[in-house]
Amino acid sequence: MKFSLLTLFGALLFISCDSKEEVDLIIQNANIYTVDAAFSKASSMAVADGKIIAVSESNDLVNKYKSRKLWDLQGKTIVPGLIDAHCHFYGLGLTQQVVDLIGTKSFDEVLERVEAFQREKPSNFILGRGWDQNDWEVKEFPTKEKLDVMFPDTPMALERVDGHAYLVNQKALDLAGITEKTEIDGGELVKLDGKLTGVLVDNPMGLIDAVIPQPDKKTQIQALKDAEKLCVDYGLTTVNDAGLHRETIELIDSLQGSGDLNIRVYAMVSNTPENLDHYLTKGIVKTSKLNVRSVKVYGDGALGSRGAALRAPYSDKHDHFGAMVTPVDKIEELANRIAATAYQMNTHAIGDSANIVVLRAYKNALQGKEDRRWKVEHAQVISETDFDYFESGIIPSVQPTHATSDMYWAEDRLGPERVQGAYAFKKLLDKAGIVALGTDFPVEKVSPFLTFYAAVARQDLEKYPEGGFQMKDALTREETLRGMTIWAAYSNFEEDEKGSLEPGKMADFVVLSDDIMTMPVDGIPNLKAEKVYLGGQQVK
Repeated sequence: MKFSLLTLFGALLFISCDSKEEVDLIIQNANIYTVDAAFSKASSMAVADGKIIAVSESNDLVNKYKSRKLWDLQGKTIVPGLIDAHCHFYGLGLTQQVVDLIGTKSFDEVLERVEAFQREKPSNFILGRGWDQNDWEVKEFPTKEKLDVMFPDTPMALERVDGHAYLVNQKALDLAGITEKTEIDGGELVKLDGKLTGVLVDNPMGLIDAVIPQPDKKTQIQALKDAEKLCVDYGLTTVNDAGLHRETIELIDSLQGSGDLNIRVYAMVSNTPENLDHYLTKGIVKTSKLNVRSVKVYGDGALGSRGAALRAPYSDKHDHFGAMVTPVDKIEELANRIAATAYQMNTHAIGDSANIVVLRAYKNALQGKEDRRWKVEHAQVISETDFDYFESGIIPSVQPTHATSDMYWAEDRLGPERVQGAYAFKKLLDKAGIVALGTDFPVEKVSPFLTFYAAVARQDLEKYPEGGFQMKDALTREETLRGMTIWAAYSNFEEDEKGSLEPGKMADFVVLSDDIMTMPVDGIPNLKAEKVYLGGQQVK
């Protein structure tokens, strides 16, 4: 009888275990921020077929599921896969192939880096990116004379950190056919005593672009792979690339399809006639890794290069207002054309003049249309009377590190009153109900932890300024994490598939080196993404 009872007990135990649903991964003893509607926490999570099957506040999922992978996190923090709502993913990869000028403290250092790079990797057309005269002791645009002496026969184009200005040498000017008599709207050929300095701001840059050799396919693929590695290392699982051409989008799709590129891409189509004619006719392109349903338009230039369009003159440059890159009537025409399709319009707007142009165009084009989720990219300087436009479903897509990069000179550009409407993330959130957060890399660094720190602390890494920059517009930690996950996903029409750790959603998540929600704020920039999962597969 004893033997029979033992046999029966064993059989029941076997049946009980066998009846459990098999999954690919069970996580226990974790500190999981689900970022659901209630911002609830969980301790365990089950993953199967690339999706989240269940989450629980306790470790009871092992009673329902079985897996060969049972992972005890011993209290480690998990957050949803991070989304960069505005960046230049392909551009980041391309910058890995050219002279890195980020962080240069003088024009002489720029020259040193260019010379060293050309010795190591000789090129018939020297390219570089990342200089910022605002970081130099002499905070004026550089001029081309030294470049002409060093490289008289090799054309060169060195892009400013924000992507809105070039410094080129005479050889490049000659190749592009640019002279003192060249005129082009929507920017500036910077001159000194009537002579070209070699600095081109905004639209004139296109004349140089036309003569820069295009990267071959091997270089393009390497650029995308390099960018993916940099992003995944920081826990980014989705990137919103703000401006891609058809051939690059199709290359990304091909690499994703072959398994050579895993990161998810929300592709904003660059505003060119060819791109628009193709995609607006074709309609939305959607796979599990690629989403093409928006158009990226440039309203104006950048504040750092004084290309942002302002209603009143720059406080530090008399009678200078910046410029619209895309004319007002063209923005209105584009808005009406895009509104007639399923596509989203995402427009770069920095200055208060550019922002009101874009906001009015959106309001007029979207009359009677529901849930279009059009975005203002940057929404950097807003007049007090214009914030209310964001109450109508327009989404501000902002980059917190711009505030901490610009804060040293922003008031010089804007004056003490106008700067109060700049980098106003909290006020934008209050009006719009959400903010989508990004970096604008490679204009800023890739790290989303710097984004988080800048949004919450509003300080640089030296804890300047004391008390934070315009703290009335700081975000809470919860708001910031939402802005980097579920709100960014919502802005992409993807909130039902990613952005939070809930059953049925993609198993995109990050294991952090510390608890981003409770750790000392000054330690956040040093956080690490220890493990990164994309679709249930570990990619770091």
